[in-house]
Amino acid sequence: MRKLINDAEHFVVEMLEGILGAHPDQLRSAADDVHALVAAAAPRPGKVGIVTGGGSGHLPLFLGYVGEGLLDGVAVGDVFASPSAEQILQATRAVDGGAGVLYLYGNYGGDLMNFDLAAELADAEGIEVRTVVGADDVASAPAGQEELRRGIAGIVLLYKVAGAAAARGASLDEVIRVVEHAAASLRTFGVALSPMTLPSVGKPTFELPEGQMELGMGIHGEPGIHRGPLERADAVADQMLDAVLADLPIASGSRVVVLVNGLGSTPLEELYVLYRRVRTRLTEAGISIHRSYVGEYVTSLEMAGASLSVLVVDDELTGLIDAPARTPFFVQTA
Repeated sequence: MRKLINDAEHFVVEMLEGILGAHPDQLRSAADDVHALVAAAAPRPGKVGIVTGGGSGHLPLFLGYVGEGLLDGVAVGDVFASPSAEQILQATRAVDGGAGVLYLYGNYGGDLMNFDLAAELADAEGIEVRTVVGADDVASAPAGQEELRRGIAGIVLLYKVAGAAAARGASLDEVIRVVEHAAASLRTFGVALSPMTLPSVGKPTFELPEGQMELGMGIHGEPGIHRGPLERADAVADQMLDAVLADLPIASGSRVVVLVNGLGSTPLEELYVLYRRVRTRLTEAGISIHRSYVGEYVTSLEMAGASLSVLVVDDELTGLIDAPARTPFFVQTA
C-alpha cells in the first residue's frame, strides 16, 4: 500500500485536523468532534443554513465546498462510511441562523438513515430541517426509477445553486425550489480505469485488469453496467455524453453547464481531452456551454477515471451558477 499515512485508524481525524489547521480563516469545528465542520462565519442570522456530509475519501467532496457562497456545514464520516446522526446534528446546530436548514447530500443508504435521524433530533430542538437528495448517476438506475440513483459529481452543481440562492437571502422554500429545479435537469455518467485502495484494507477493493475500463462504476466501487477494453478518449467521451443525452434529451438552442470530473489519479491533461470532445459534440448539436468546470471535484481516493455531468440551465440557474464563491478548495469570482 503506497500511501502517506501514519495508521489507518487515525487517518481521517489527522486529515481533518490538517485541513482545519491550514484554513482557520474559513473553517472551524462545530463542536468537540472534529468530524463536524462549519464555515468560520457560521451561523449567519436570517440565512438558510446548508449542511452536507458523507464518507471521507472523496476530496474535495464533501468538506471542500463549505464556505462563502456555497455550504455552511458538513459532517464527515470515515473512509466511505456515513457520518453519525450526532455529527450531523452538531453541524446543524452550528449553522442554524433561524431561517431553517437544508440537508443536501447523496443518495446512499447510510447517509439517508443518519441524516433523517438528525433531522428528527433537530426538529425536537426547534430547528426546521428540509432535505434534497442528489441522485444524478444515470448508470445506477433506469429512467422512471430516478429515486434509486446514486448521487455523484453532479451534486457539486447543486451545491452551487443552493449556496448562491441562500447567500442572496432566499427562504428555505425558495432554496429547495431552485435546487429541485436544477436536479431535474442534471445528469452524470462516469467511467473507471483502475481500483482504489482503502487505508483500512491495504489492497485494492476490486479488480479491473490492465487495459480494461468499466462504464458506470460508482465512486465507492459499485458495479457499473459494462466492462470492456479501454478505448480512445473520444470514444469514451462519446459514451458518457450519449448516456447523458439518452436520459436527458437536450434541444438545439439550449444552454448547459458541463463538469468533467477526475476520480483521483487521472491527469488534468486527459480531462481536457475529454472536455474537448464533449464541447465539439454539443456545439455541433446547437447546444451552447454557458460555463465549464474541468478538474477534480469528487474523487474516489486514487481511482483512475472520469465522469461527465451536464446541467441544462435557464436565466435563473445561470445567475446562481455564476455567483461568486470561496472555499479552501473552490474559488469563483464571477
